[in-house]
Amino acid sequence: MLMPSVKPLGELENASEFIARHIGISEADEAHMLSVIGEASRRALIDSIVPRSIARSAGMDLPPAATEAAALAELKAIAAKNKVFKSFIGQGYYGTHTPGVILRNILENPAWYTAYTPYQAEISQGRMEALVNFQTMVTDLTGMDIANASMLDEATAAAEAMTLAMRTVKSKSKVFVVSRACHPQTIEVIQTRAKPLGIEVVVPQSAADWHAALEGEHFAALAQYPCSTGLVEDLSAYAAQSHAQSAAFIVAADLLALTLLKPPGEMGADIVVGTTQRFGMPMGAGGPHAAYMACRDAFKRSLPGRLVGVSVDAHGNTAYRLALQTREQHIRREKATSNICTAQVLPAVVASMYAVYHGPQGLKRIAQRVAAYTAILARGLQSMGHTLRKETAFDTIWLLTKDATAPLMQRARDAGMNLRQACEQSIVISLDETTTREDIAALWRVFGQDGQALPSFHAFEKGVEPLIPTELRRTSAYMTHPVFDSHHSETGMLRYIRSLSDKDLALDRSMIPLGSCTMKLNATSEMIPITWPEFAGVHPFAPVDQLQGYKALDEQLRAWLCQATGYAGISLQPNAGSQGEYAGLLAIQGWHAARGEGHRNICLIPSSAHGTNPASAQMVGMQVVVTKCDENGNVDMADLKAKCEQHSANLAAVMITYPSTHGVFETTVKELCALVHQHGGRVYVDGANMNALVGVAAPGEFGGDVSHLNLHKTFCIPHGGGGPGVGPVCVVEDLVPFLPGHATGGIQSGVGAVSAAPLGNAAVLPISWMYIRMMGAEGLKHATEAAILSANYISKRLADHYPTLYASANGHVAHECILDLRSFKDTSGVMAEDVAKRLMDYGFHAPTLSFPVANTLMVEPTESETLEELDRFIDAMIAIRNEIRQIENGSWPQDDNPLKNAPHTAASVLKGEWSHPYSREVAVATKGHAVNTKYWPSVGRVDNVYGDRNLFCSCVPVSELAD
Repeated sequence: MLMPSVKPLGELENASEFIARHIGISEADEAHMLSVIGEASRRALIDSIVPRSIARSAGMDLPPAATEAAALAELKAIAAKNKVFKSFIGQGYYGTHTPGVILRNILENPAWYTAYTPYQAEISQGRMEALVNFQTMVTDLTGMDIANASMLDEATAAAEAMTLAMRTVKSKSKVFVVSRACHPQTIEVIQTRAKPLGIEVVVPQSAADWHAALEGEHFAALAQYPCSTGLVEDLSAYAAQSHAQSAAFIVAADLLALTLLKPPGEMGADIVVGTTQRFGMPMGAGGPHAAYMACRDAFKRSLPGRLVGVSVDAHGNTAYRLALQTREQHIRREKATSNICTAQVLPAVVASMYAVYHGPQGLKRIAQRVAAYTAILARGLQSMGHTLRKETAFDTIWLLTKDATAPLMQRARDAGMNLRQACEQSIVISLDETTTREDIAALWRVFGQDGQALPSFHAFEKGVEPLIPTELRRTSAYMTHPVFDSHHSETGMLRYIRSLSDKDLALDRSMIPLGSCTMKLNATSEMIPITWPEFAGVHPFAPVDQLQGYKALDEQLRAWLCQATGYAGISLQPNAGSQGEYAGLLAIQGWHAARGEGHRNICLIPSSAHGTNPASAQMVGMQVVVTKCDENGNVDMADLKAKCEQHSANLAAVMITYPSTHGVFETTVKELCALVHQHGGRVYVDGANMNALVGVAAPGEFGGDVSHLNLHKTFCIPHGGGGPGVGPVCVVEDLVPFLPGHATGGIQSGVGAVSAAPLGNAAVLPISWMYIRMMGAEGLKHATEAAILSANYISKRLADHYPTLYASANGHVAHECILDLRSFKDTSGVMAEDVAKRLMDYGFHAPTLSFPVANTLMVEPTESETLEELDRFIDAMIAIRNEIRQIENGSWPQDDNPLKNAPHTAASVLKGEWSHPYSREVAVATKGHAVNTKYWPSVGRVDNVYGDRNLFCSCVPVSELAD
């Protein structure tokens, strides 16, 4: 009998096993790929691509890689430091029950959380239908004409509403009136946003001052409904006052309350914003949650964010698509009205499905129970001798507690409950969907004196009158579309969710080779912790001693990210990459102002930059000056030098992307940074391509002053169909004092809050923590190098079919390559969009289309893809090139071929008569691939022009669907 060979103990205890699971390229694969590229080793390849002048001199000081089990256990111990109290704080965050069928089949399902933004409509019909449900739900509940497909959070939605109003109304005033009854974090974010734009935010401190402000000149006003401390009042007169000043009236409204309350649209509101958090998304210490924005029809063409509209496909069937100003930043750049280029799609889908599952009657019943419990709590406390400061409420009561305030707050904490102290002499209590009879009884005990008889629920068994004024009770119908009344059984809901996901193409089916978007593996072990109660059940404004787990998570993750970037300080508050850009420019602006150089307002941006860069610059009041790029896509250093000299006295910053948006490591980046510093400016290095730098170069070391990171790209938070995201802002030492603050959350800074919660989308931070913890320094570096290897392998293998537009002197690229398709227009009539649509027939999401160069495809494979999948994509691209040759040689006409007719649906291929000059087998693109793995797009090519000319953004009538 053969005895097993003895192995070193270290091999048996392999802590690096996760690295091989995350990186799809094996050692044998790597050797083959290097032979194709023509390099002897991975090290040699990287040395030939990354300029030696910026190469890291030392590694990252990170903990060694841990196994999945060990990392989960370590994170569980951190999570245990959080205390999950029963929170009655409210203030925009509430307990909620996520239905199990939604939790398991959407929030925890890679078919939903690994999907990309629905820019390719034909393979995104499922999530877009869910978003149309979201928009319909919002418009119905608010009583408005149109709503977008979600915003980042309620506070930033309110800030966006402010700027929407300013550019839309007739008033030329720069005054924005904000009710002090709004949530404090909303007021704070608005003040941050308003300051660089020269907007004067007026927050009246009394009812008389509020009326006076509305009678004076202003361009818009904002009210909370119900107000932050619970008051429910008619806003009609206030809206009329604003309209008399040619101003807009904005309402921040609670959607659950609107099932019972008169909607803002019936009281004269022009714009309505809010959060959908209590529709099934856990509090998660502040996010992610889908905010919403709805408006009157007259405002729709300026509505920020994403909007899903209804159009038709090539066969005349109803189809969904992103409409209007989607990605307007990349088109309008410095003239863009907003820098937001993502949304909160996954949380929006959860909220819409919550509405579909419960239906209008189910939502109303939840709201009625909340309102009933609120009235019972109030009546009981009154019977005990306590005084309500206001007699109206939906879910929140405001008590006058005087000298007993502090002792009552402590008694509540001792009982495992959090209340909200509104001021030194009053307490606010907010109830929610999770409130029980036992909770009400526990609250009565907290407010009861020793020996005092407590109220009994028996007195309320026959029902209780809610504290909602009769004249403000809702009479109008809502959510009348059949989709909200068709899936109330779990079986029906399960099948509806599955039917939608089957229409989509996400990372669980195939690679998504999007350049500059980094669709890498979102490992299951990284995702598991986000629904742990210790992370999910925490209120963002709970006492700090209850948030010690999040404090430790924040400190560790920031320290690790500093190691990865070479920066001295980081804030995790920005909840999207665009918000990280904005926060970084605010830091630069704040630094200049603190030095008495607030006049510096020129921001130099290369023509190749991401569109969010100039949009963010204009949001902080900077003047954008575009600098040239040379024929190789690099920053034109001569032009940059001339612009620096021309604007030296007023130069605030330059914004660059590195590696460049064209997919190359520019060799003059250190010289660029030194030049800008010489003229008194700071260097913003866009972190969109940080996944090509981690472990090999650090912007904080080669001259960058500020960067934002996309944790939803480089550090594995999933894209979720277009959000959630996290966009940390990273700075050098002298800019640390100007990182985002959050007075409401106890963070003081020279710059205000940029997100509603102190840690932004805190609940998804464990994903990046797990990724870094399991990869370690060597694993992260390996991931960077594997991504660069894969991009160069694709570029080399496709060189004879699609030339790479930009490359370094030795022909290599960074982590992405731009394939040049421009010549096909003349030879065959084929455009890059046709290739993108044809890839769907082969089962692939298209690469980034026509950015940064029109009629090109930017391919980024990421380190997570296997050689088999890379080759499958390459084979598909070669097959498509051969199809183009069939058009070029006249075998197929330019207007009737597989590319122009792509994608092909099953219905179009199975129809009886086939009149095309190519076969059905060619149409379905299964040659050489197993038919049983075929992905079928659910609609044909969507008509974009029709969708914009016939803008319709709510659920489609059943009659049209039937047709």
